[in-house]
Amino acid sequence: MLAKASHLLCATNCKRLVLIDVMLWWAQADLVCDQVKSIQGLKDGYNIVGLSQGNVVARAVIEFCDGGPPVHNFVSLGGPHAGTASIPGCTLMSLCKLANALIRLGVYSPFVQNHLAPSGYVKIPTDLDAYYKGSLFLPKLNNEIAIYRNETYKKRLESLNHLVLIMFQQDAILIPPQTAWFGYYADNDFGTVLPPEETDLYKEDWIGLRALDEGGRVTYIAFPGDHLSINDLEVRDFIIPYLKSSPTGEVRVLSS
Repeated sequence: MLAKASHLLCATNCKRLVLIDVMLWWAQADLVCDQVKSIQGLKDGYNIVGLSQGNVVARAVIEFCDGGPPVHNFVSLGGPHAGTASIPGCTLMSLCKLANALIRLGVYSPFVQNHLAPSGYVKIPTDLDAYYKGSLFLPKLNNEIAIYRNETYKKRLESLNHLVLIMFQQDAILIPPQTAWFGYYADNDFGTVLPPEETDLYKEDWIGLRALDEGGRVTYIAFPGDHLSINDLEVRDFIIPYLKSSPTGEVRVLSS
């Protein structure tokens, strides 16, 4: 079943719902980790569908959840996997004003990183030193810093049966849209967007993406349209087939 809400964890029958609102990514991932470990029906594994920034929570659960049940297939729709070069658009004016005020303090400042969740996956390609020093979430999720690189995170992502990465070609929320495929701007260059296979993350295989790809276990899909512009027919043809291999038939949906 697919559901759409603010960071929603939904069991297949939707009798168990956990709404995660403004919590930071670590807290969200920990909460989901505890949930999936507590559900007996998931002990043999489950599938995840991630929507928008819910994908960074989903991937954090896959990589960081100690003792959790295995994730078989991960279907990612419009996820900021390699980062985004600006704070995503917001819909509440009061929230926008607050976000803009915090950003003026510096997106990588400790205060902003601890009070504005989307700052955790903002990656300014012309300010990488500040990103590596100040960003509290994405560098760890992507195993970017050599001295802190964790082989366990890589092995856990590599253990997926299949990874489906869906990009929306006119996405105005994710900058650039190719981040949904792990593509991103070249270092110190806002003018060049590298495809995933040309990034260091892929070439040096920091998180197991290259191993998955070379094993035929990554599917890259591009849809026309803006962020999360997907219809029921596309869901049937491109998402549902990957939700049928879990022994329990359970699906978890994490959405923005």
